[in-house]
Amino acid sequence: MSYGVTLFGINFNLSPVAFTLPIGKNGWDVYWYGIIIATGFLLAIVYAAFNSKRFGLDNDKILDVVLVATPVSILCARTYYVIFDGVKINSIGEFFGFGDSSGFSGLAIYGGVIGAFASGAVMCYIKKIKILDMFDIGAIGFLIGQGIGRWGNFVNQEAYGDFTGSSFWGMESDRTIAQMGEGLVHPCFLYESIWCIAGFFVLNHFSKKRRFSGEIALMYCAWYGFGRAIIETLRTDSLMLGRIRVSCLLSALLCIAGLVTIFIVRKRIQNKNQEEYVPVFKESVEEENE
Repeated sequence: MSYGVTLFGINFNLSPVAFTLPIGKNGWDVYWYGIIIATGFLLAIVYAAFNSKRFGLDNDKILDVVLVATPVSILCARTYYVIFDGVKINSIGEFFGFGDSSGFSGLAIYGGVIGAFASGAVMCYIKKIKILDMFDIGAIGFLIGQGIGRWGNFVNQEAYGDFTGSSFWGMESDRTIAQMGEGLVHPCFLYESIWCIAGFFVLNHFSKKRRFSGEIALMYCAWYGFGRAIIETLRTDSLMLGRIRVSCLLSALLCIAGLVTIFIVRKRIQNKNQEEYVPVFKESVEEENE
C-alpha cells in the first residue's frame, strides 16, 4: 500500500512498509517508522559514546542505563498514548500494536521521555552513576532522536496540522484529503524536527561550558517545551484532557520550570562565588591602601 504526498510542491509516493522478510505465511513487514526511530536512537548512542568523557561518564555504564531505559521508555510512550487518546485495549497484543498497519505508531514522545528519565535515574542510583550528568548527555541524545524520529510521522502521514491557507506552504496527501479535504496543511512533524535539530546544536554548544550538572537537561526542558507548546497548537491530532491539549500544557510547564530552575541555580552560584571571593579581595585591597 502506498499513497501520494506533496510537500512544498515536491511530490512523493510513500509506503509505510520498507521491506518484507520471508517469515511465516504472509511474511513479516518491516516499517519505515521503526527504521527511522531506530536510526535516531543509534545516532544518540554514538553521540554519547564520543562525548561521555566530557560529561565525566563511562561508556559501559551508559550502555547499562540505555539497555534498561529503552524498553521502559517504549512501554511508557505507549501507555501515555493509550491513556490520553482514549484507546480501548482488549488484549496485550492490541496494547503493543500487533497487527497495526501503521507500524505501531501509537506512541507519545512525552511518555517515552518520562519513562527514560525515571528508569535512567533508578539505574544511575544502582550503578552509582552521576545522575545529573547522565541527564545532561541524555537530553542532547533525545534531541537527536526526536529530530530524526519525527520523519517517521511523515512516512505514516501523522502529526500534521490545520490548513495553512497558502497555495505553496504546507503538505497534502491522500490521508489528509480523506480526513480533512483538499488543501495544504501544516507539516508539524517538520517544524518539530527542525526545532529539535537546532536544539541539538545549541545544547551541544552550551554543554562545553555548562556551569553545573543538570543544566543541559534543564535547557532541554525549556527549549523543547517552548517549541512543542507552540507547534502543538497547530496539530489536529493532539491528545486531549477534556478541552486541554495535554502536550501543550505539559510543554508550557516544562519550559517555565526549566527556565526558573536555571535562573535560581545560577543566581545561587553567583552569590556563593561573591561571598567566598569578593569580600576577601576587597579587604586585602583596603589593607594595602592603609
